[in-house]
Amino acid sequence: MILLLQLTRGAVTKRKKFLKKFLYYFKNGFEDETYIAWERKYKEDAHLKFKEVLGKKNFSKLLKLKNYKAIVQYAVQIESRTNLLFSFEKMALRDAVKSEEAAKMFALGLFNYIYGSQALKERFEAFVEVVQKLPRKQTRVLTWPLVTVFGFIGNPNEFIFLKPRVTQMAALKYGFDFQYKSKPNWDTYKSMLDFAELVRRDTKSMKPKDYIDIQSFIWVIGSDEYED
Repeated sequence: MILLLQLTRGAVTKRKKFLKKFLYYFKNGFEDETYIAWERKYKEDAHLKFKEVLGKKNFSKLLKLKNYKAIVQYAVQIESRTNLLFSFEKMALRDAVKSEEAAKMFALGLFNYIYGSQALKERFEAFVEVVQKLPRKQTRVLTWPLVTVFGFIGNPNEFIFLKPRVTQMAALKYGFDFQYKSKPNWDTYKSMLDFAELVRRDTKSMKPKDYIDIQSFIWVIGSDEYED
């Protein structure tokens, strides 16, 4: 029991190091003006734009009109204003949803993913299946960033964005046993959510608003952009 307590305290002390790192760059935490300008604003702007044009009511209306191409166009345009995906991933997605059939499949899948009534596990796995079925031109579409970016933009209170290399590095530094597999799957995404909840607890003094703040914190831990 004493050894377990010591190990737990050691892990907490280690994690506090990264809270200090975040505060070194952004002294006012998640309310810091520089943090908002560098990390939060463009993600929040994308979310607000998604709510405006692809909120549940508007999205449902477009589906009833069978305007699948418009849904895809809106989604792609909104994401394109962020730097969340690499350029080759953006191109792969545009190529994959060009046909009417692919646009329909993606639009219906995205609606169910974000607004469906099933448990998150079922919605996530169904969306992975949709993305996997999209036609591939040159670059593969089934990547973690592509699978997770639209949920994150659509509802950052429920979905988090997963950037593999940075997340793996952040988890390693943080002492979190991240169950990563390169092919999108529920167990890895659930592990990502568990990592996010640990970060949420550790950063509660900074009052994170949503997964935008949590994902940004993880980015600061794992990215080469922010030296330890």
